Amino acid sequence: MLVHSYYEEDPRVRRQAETLVAAGRPVDVFSLRRAGDPPAGTLAGVRIRRLDVQRHQGSPIATYLAEYTAFLARAALALAHAHRRRRYALVQVATPPDFLVFAALPLRLLGVPVILDLHEATPEFFRSRWPGAARPVVIAGLAAVERLSIAAATRALSVTEARHERLLALGIPADRLAVVHNGPVLARFDPDAHPRRPFMADGTLRLAYAGALTPLYGLEDAVEALAILARERPGLAVTLDLFGRGDREIELRDRAARLGVAGGVRFHGRLPLDAVAAALAGADVALSPIRRNRYAEMSLSTKVFEGAVMERPVVAADLPSARAEFEADMLAWYEPDDPADLARAILRIVDEPAWRATAVARARERARELSWDAEAPRYVALVEGLARDRVSS
Repeated sequence: MLVHSYYEEDPRVRRQAETLVAAGRPVDVFSLRRAGDPPAGTLAGVRIRRLDVQRHQGSPIATYLAEYTAFLARAALALAHAHRRRRYALVQVATPPDFLVFAALPLRLLGVPVILDLHEATPEFFRSRWPGAARPVVIAGLAAVERLSIAAATRALSVTEARHERLLALGIPADRLAVVHNGPVLARFDPDAHPRRPFMADGTLRLAYAGALTPLYGLEDAVEALAILARERPGLAVTLDLFGRGDREIELRDRAARLGVAGGVRFHGRLPLDAVAAALAGADVALSPIRRNRYAEMSLSTKVFEGAVMERPVVAADLPSARAEFEADMLAWYEPDDPADLARAILRIVDEPAWRATAVARARERARELSWDAEAPRYVALVEGLARDRVSS
C-alpha cells in the first residue's frame, strides 16, 4: 500500500491493512515519515516503511506539489526495490494525489494488479479547498490527471455511492470501478470499553469534534453557535472540545476570543486514532459539521458513524450523502453554513430527552450496519479476486 499520509493517522488505510493481515495476507505500507519516527516499524502486524517526506498542511499549492512529487519519486524507487524481494501480489495506492498511482507503474507493467483507492474526488476537493485558484483550466487539468490515473490502475475504488456515480457519469466503465465504504471498526469504537458519561452529568453540555481543523468542516459555525447559545440560553453551560489539528486553528482561536467564548472552546491537538472513542465517550454530543459545496454533497463524514456507534447524539450537516444513509429521526440535522440552525439542533438534543434517547438507539444500530466489520468481507473478496497469486480459502 502506498499512502501520502502518516500511516498511524490514516483510519481508512489502517483498517484496510489490518483487515488483510487478519485474512492472512502480509501487508507492507509505504507512508510519510514524521520527525523522530524510525524509517521502519510494525503496527498490528502491518509492516511500515516510512519514506523521508513530511506533510506541510495549510501550505501554498506549490509546496503541496513539491511534497507530492518528492513522495512519488521515493515511493516508486522503494516499491520497485522491495518488489524484488517481496514479490507483491497486488499494490493499492491511496489518494491524494491521484498521480501517485504512477509510482506503481513499473509493477503494473510486470502484471501486478493495482488498486487506486480514491479517498477524494480531487477536482471537487480542490475547488472546495482553494476556491480562488479553481480556474476552469486548473479543474480541467485535475480532471485529466484523475482520468489518466484511473486508466493506469486495474480497479478504482470510491468511498461513497455519490462519488461512484460521478465517475460513471464521466464515462469510466463500471467494470473498472467499485465502492468500498468507510465505517468504524467496532472493536476500536466500543462504547462498553470506556467510561460512559451520563448526559450533562456535571451540568455542562460537552460538545466534541474529532477531525481536521480545516475550512471544509465549518468549525467557524460551531464557534458561532456556541456564542449564540451563550446569548439565547445564558443558564446553559456549554463547552466545545476540538480534537485535531489543521490550518484553521489560529482563526478559530481568534474568532472564539472575538465572540467572547474563548473559555468554552478547548483545543486538544490531534488524538491518536485509538483514543478518539474515549474522547467521544466523555462528551454529550458529537458534532459532524461541514460546509455545503459540490464536494461535500458527495461526501459522508465518518464523524457521523463514530459518534453514533459510541452512543452519542450526533449533530450533522443536512447533506445528501448523510441523508441517504441515516433517516430523519436518527440525527439532529442542521442547515450547513447556518450557525443559528446549528445552535437550534444542539438545543433540540438538550430539550427533547425522549427523542434524544430514541435517536441515539436508532443511529447506533444503523451505524453498526454500516460499520467496517460489515464492509470488510467485500473488500477482502475484491482484493483476493484481483491478486496475481490468487489463493483459495
